[in-house]
Amino acid sequence: MVGEETTSLRKRPSRSGDNFEEKEDERKPSEESLGISSNGRIDIKQLMAKKLRLTAEAEELKPFFMKEVGSHFDDFVNNLIEKSTSLDSGGCAITSFSVLEGDKNHRAKDLRAPPEHGKIFVVRRSLLDELFEVDHIRTIYHMFIALLILFILSTLVVDYIDEGRLVLEFNLMSYAFGKFPIAMWTWWTMFLSTLSIPYFLFQHWARGYSRSSHPVVHCLIHGFLFMVFLIGVLGLGPTYVALAYTLPPASRSIVILEQIRFIMKAYSFVRENVPRVLNSAKEKSKIVPVPTVNQYLYFLFAPTLIYRDNYPRTPTVRWGYVAMQFLQVFGCLFYMYYIFERLCTPLFRNIKQEPFSARVLVLCVFNSILPGVLILFLMFFAFLHCWLNAFAEMLCFGDRMFYRDWWNSTSYSNYYRTWNVVVHDWLYYYAYKDFLWFFTKRFKWAAMLAVFAVSAVVHEYALAVCLNFFYPVLFVLFMFFGMAFNFIVNDSRKRPFWNVMVWTSLFAGNGVILCFYSQEWYARQHCPLKNPTFLDYIRPRSWTCRYVF
Repeated sequence: MVGEETTSLRKRPSRSGDNFEEKEDERKPSEESLGISSNGRIDIKQLMAKKLRLTAEAEELKPFFMKEVGSHFDDFVNNLIEKSTSLDSGGCAITSFSVLEGDKNHRAKDLRAPPEHGKIFVVRRSLLDELFEVDHIRTIYHMFIALLILFILSTLVVDYIDEGRLVLEFNLMSYAFGKFPIAMWTWWTMFLSTLSIPYFLFQHWARGYSRSSHPVVHCLIHGFLFMVFLIGVLGLGPTYVALAYTLPPASRSIVILEQIRFIMKAYSFVRENVPRVLNSAKEKSKIVPVPTVNQYLYFLFAPTLIYRDNYPRTPTVRWGYVAMQFLQVFGCLFYMYYIFERLCTPLFRNIKQEPFSARVLVLCVFNSILPGVLILFLMFFAFLHCWLNAFAEMLCFGDRMFYRDWWNSTSYSNYYRTWNVVVHDWLYYYAYKDFLWFFTKRFKWAAMLAVFAVSAVVHEYALAVCLNFFYPVLFVLFMFFGMAFNFIVNDSRKRPFWNVMVWTSLFAGNGVILCFYSQEWYARQHCPLKNPTFLDYIRPRSWTCRYVF
């Protein structure tokens, strides 16, 4: 035992000596990494060289890190939310498609998933609000402001040279928003009728459904009255006002776009609440699930087209943020005014008197690409970001995902899903999914075709009424080229090359739209007909008008 203790005591100093040597070895690399020379001084050149090498390594890793975060984070969060909120109490995901699986369930149309299993609303900010916190992205915003300043200076300088004075008149703006009081009275009429008629029709139907001895007749009568309201009051009424009072384009746009919005809102309210009443009657419940007027009123102003009794809310209203959003909307309006004043009006007003030809058309399309793209950006930023965020903030509406990163799309199917999420949700849940629910899941192609047709017809209707002529350029681009690109440039395309192709086709398409509709507008202004017939409204005037072309 004594010998063993002596041996162990002898080994202890050696171990401590080994530890001391290891510490010395560890200290040497740290000194070398700091660039400390043998005499204790720091070698600045060595230190700078190591710093540059570390910076270069960090720069090499940065794009990989950003790419991984950008491509996976959004998908991870969205999938997590969808999976967590679509689970029922038993742990099974219930969707409107789950009732269609299996031959036995094809006829179980009464098992439609309840509204809460449709779109999920969560508190989240708009993407641009998050991106503008990054200095690199905010610089792009500053570049657009600088371009607006140059447009203003260019207009002032040209007017001063031509007129000998500063011309601060906004003739184009005042013309576009002419007869504004008529547009506002029409809006108030649409709003009050949408607030009262659909709600009280639904309330009367819901409370009388379970007590009715003929429920089918009861449903048909109220459904017919609701369709009369949608088509007769909201459909034909505003259109008649816009045409009969010859409202200018911007005032017409307010009336027609609000008309479409109110129709979609009223349909969503009825579509989401009717299944609840039917399920309540089937369960013989004494409580009829009729929303309150305040819930319906909130929905009419909320920046969404999907009805819910309650939405996630933010705690406070940032009035400074609201003021900034409305200020940016007015800034975008003036931006578009200067684009039309400096880029569009001279282009179409100075076209020589030559017949409509392929040469004139090609030059017009390429000259229209730049203003067309700028107008596209401004319309997106003004409406989908600023306008909707302003109302969301005033109403404490929590879900601000009105769009997604459509600019990164490598396929047209992804672009259609992310460009305007508000309208896409309505089309997806009420057109696409309901079509599949009715005709079963086997007709996906027909459901997609129906959605494209509805969207193309509504877009062309809005343009035809706002411009006071029918020229189905947008319908052809949307229905044929857009549909074809949706299948050709699909979600399997992931390379950056396809993002370039999407942007190239968007640029060209906006140039075509601006060129064709502007040509037709000026042709109808300079080549009017004394007694126009119905065919004159749908026959292109730009093909025969020699004054402009």
